[in-house]
Amino acid sequence: MSLTALTAISPVDGRYGDKTAALREYFSEYGLIKRRVVVEIAWLLKLSDSGIIAQLPPFDAEARGRLEALSRDFGVAHAERVKAIEATTNHDVKAVEYFLKEACTSAEAGPPSKQLADAVEFIHFACTSEDINNLAYSLMLHEAREQQLLPAIEKVEAKLVEMAHGMAEVPMLAHTHGQPATPTTVGKEMANVVHRIRQQLQAVRAVAMLGKIAGATGSYQAHAVACPGADWPTFAKGFVESLGLTHNAYTTQIEPHDCIAELFHALSRLNVILLDLCRDMWGYISKGYFKQKVVAGEVGSSTMPHKVNPIDFENAEGNLGIANALLGHLASKLPVSRWQRDLTDSTVLRNLGVGAAHSLIGYQALLKGLGKVVLNEAALQAELDTNWEVLAEPVQTVMRMYGVESPYEKLKELTRGKRVDADGMRAFVQGLEIPDDAKQRLMQLTPASYIGEAAKLAKAI
Repeated sequence: MSLTALTAISPVDGRYGDKTAALREYFSEYGLIKRRVVVEIAWLLKLSDSGIIAQLPPFDAEARGRLEALSRDFGVAHAERVKAIEATTNHDVKAVEYFLKEACTSAEAGPPSKQLADAVEFIHFACTSEDINNLAYSLMLHEAREQQLLPAIEKVEAKLVEMAHGMAEVPMLAHTHGQPATPTTVGKEMANVVHRIRQQLQAVRAVAMLGKIAGATGSYQAHAVACPGADWPTFAKGFVESLGLTHNAYTTQIEPHDCIAELFHALSRLNVILLDLCRDMWGYISKGYFKQKVVAGEVGSSTMPHKVNPIDFENAEGNLGIANALLGHLASKLPVSRWQRDLTDSTVLRNLGVGAAHSLIGYQALLKGLGKVVLNEAALQAELDTNWEVLAEPVQTVMRMYGVESPYEKLKELTRGKRVDADGMRAFVQGLEIPDDAKQRLMQLTPASYIGEAAKLAKAI
């Protein structure tokens, strides 16, 4: 059976393949091989430019141009050649090295450069496979974060800001412990989510992706023997930073992946906030606070024709949950390696894109769901009108100000577990021995107007 979106085992590449296709550039086998090639060529060019190695003078324009073109234009056909070589070597990084040696001496891209031909043994110079891999993975994560994940989250944030501002003054009965509570506004509740998202977005953006190129056990042993006069730690730092990454000076054979754990923990926290929003929106739709736009031709139930289900929020919740399960495992496993290196991280690292993909699917579904809801202000107002007992809070608070005896207890007797209508609450207020101006404020108060600074806070987000 051939591999297609219909026959794929994972829904990331199957059912949801159209939603995650942009991530293939970063997290596919091709994406990993491409970044290995980028790192290997950048290392060779850096060594040549430095003058550290007498036998490797700076490349002339022809040789440099050929290397830069190979790095820039590396495509799927090149990656297929690497995989063909790997079928013999049974070693993925060594296959990249052999591919580069072949490409530097081949006449396919024009007459081979003698300078490159003389320099091929400096490809992968003093490197262990993990020197290349850790940098490739950090580049994958850095680029995917900046170019795909953050923009998707920012679209959700922008939509919530729009809702917060547009619904800032629309009153809504709040619920604490699932019970009617002090009113808020729809916009204020959206603003709450925006504020939480921004805290975690800051954390996601702030994670520095680390890299090392310090040899088999992290101390530049082969480098120092080959070129004893060079300051290899400083050189390595400059090289890693030239890739847009942050240098990790203290490692074993592997960069210990703490930065990946930090990134995934931050991403998981953000996903939890969005998952929480999905459940709240599901509940608000169930209560009738929001209606959903009907999509022509769409079916809500195979047997109940009337249904318009909150499927986008359910889809988002499910995918964010799967994403966090994967991100959590990666964050707890990757920083653990026996002694100076074991291989358990190798297969796990190949799943970096799976957690990212389920996150991206969740962001897209959530954004779609938010775009389909329409506020039902009549339902919101009707619920406020049937819950006048929530004004027990401001009434007893004003009573406290003017020394009325046992204000909380009096309101508890009037309202706890009971329905109180407008007339009942106003009759109670009318009988209070408090100043007339305070009494008038309370008489004019309604559940819909008892929103404090909610509108102001929503507009300020």
